[in-house]
Amino acid sequence: MTLFIDRLQHSFFDQFRGQGDQHFSPVMPSRLDDPVMVSSNALLAEELGIDPAELNSPELLELMGGSFMTANIKPIALVYSGHQFGVWAGQLGDGRAMTLGELPVLDPKDNSLSEKDRKHQLWDIQLKGAGPTPYSRFADGRAVLRSSIREYLCSEAMHGLGIATTRALCLLDSKTQVYREEIESGATVCRVAKSHIRFGSFEHFHYRNQPEAVKAMADYVIERNFPQWADADNKYFLMFENCVFKTARMIAQWQSVGFNHGVMNTDNMSIIGDTIDYGPFGFLDAYDPEHICNHSDNQGRYSFKNQPSIGLWNLNALATSLTSLISNEELIDALKQYEPEYLKQYRQIMAEKLGLEEYQPEDESLINQLMELLQRNNVDYTIFFRSLSQYSEANQRVRDQFIDRDGFDQWAQNYSARLAKQSISDASRQQKMNAINPKYVLRNYMAQAAIEAAQQGDYREVNLLLNVLQSPCDEHPEAEKYAGLPPDWAEKLSVSCSS
Repeated sequence: MTLFIDRLQHSFFDQFRGQGDQHFSPVMPSRLDDPVMVSSNALLAEELGIDPAELNSPELLELMGGSFMTANIKPIALVYSGHQFGVWAGQLGDGRAMTLGELPVLDPKDNSLSEKDRKHQLWDIQLKGAGPTPYSRFADGRAVLRSSIREYLCSEAMHGLGIATTRALCLLDSKTQVYREEIESGATVCRVAKSHIRFGSFEHFHYRNQPEAVKAMADYVIERNFPQWADADNKYFLMFENCVFKTARMIAQWQSVGFNHGVMNTDNMSIIGDTIDYGPFGFLDAYDPEHICNHSDNQGRYSFKNQPSIGLWNLNALATSLTSLISNEELIDALKQYEPEYLKQYRQIMAEKLGLEEYQPEDESLINQLMELLQRNNVDYTIFFRSLSQYSEANQRVRDQFIDRDGFDQWAQNYSARLAKQSISDASRQQKMNAINPKYVLRNYMAQAAIEAAQQGDYREVNLLLNVLQSPCDEHPEAEKYAGLPPDWAEKLSVSCSS
């Protein structure tokens, strides 16, 4: 037995189980046929204090393939509800995910907690695609290789961009046949998170008129994730206020890198402000605020430009579910902080992307004029910002990305004047800009290339992209083919809720 499995067995939702079983159901995975390790994440393993060599052990392959369950590992599936596309959907839950246990980790970088608390920091270890649960709603509970590759790579890509997110420890393929639009191979992803509790986890019990269960869920979240607030009189307010701030920051970061989540239902929103549930996501190619990445989103509710307002809508839904714990006045006070926090975070990030040392009020028009130019000229979002670091009055090659050269020249004149007010050298500015503007994001065509190779049993592209996306601002000569404009056929790619 590996040390990882041994550690997992001895920390397993004990305090959550003590709340009774109304929050979850015990489950057992369904075994994959002939599982094979597609990719393992050595970087995450080291952060979790796991020997990366363990990830390639036969015992771990069995565990992640759903066929190795010891007496001490008793998986659970969490129940939750939620608003889907703005409509109350009622009971949902982990339909194809099972939490194996909690892994204790000491994070030396987290200075917000005491030494005692840091030693008890826990990470959920969850298996996605391991078969049906009581919440599968007549589905098979399986995940296919196609969608599993997308989640595996994107969760690590988001982490590489510095955005709070669930993580992925490993990815398995198999010979298990899964029936979707066509027959595909079944796969599992080992998802790792500091919490899998969602807005919908609280909504579920609120709308069932079970305030004691809402309180139990909140107490669990606070004890697990915010032990420093456990004895505070206003601990529930602090939990909600933190969620408001973290959600605002998360979505500001999404907007700054051109990430479109695609399905921001309340059951896909994390109580700790992590990006969770990678289904029909997409990164912008050409800048288009109207972009809708989810083919299933007929009304464009979750378009790129709508994400900030949907974040607030979802927080309002969460606030409603917490009225038994927090006064309306306090909930409103917390919600009022969302917009100014979002704007503060977004403006500061965009200023940094432009090479400005500190956001100034007059920079608002500079940023807005640039966004309008990018949209009108169909300019690639990622490539533009990466190349902008090279800009100077003597080097304006970035101008060639615009059809409206005069329009760019007018903006560049204002930009040059703004840069001239700073004392930082061009070389230092370039270095800072290259550290925040990624050269690589997970475009759909890149994921598709990895998927098509993997479906033929070649997993090299998955591992190449994993390495690149974990440090997306660095140079990767081996992946230079992914640094340019997407191919023409990329426009035909479509993702939906079934992806």
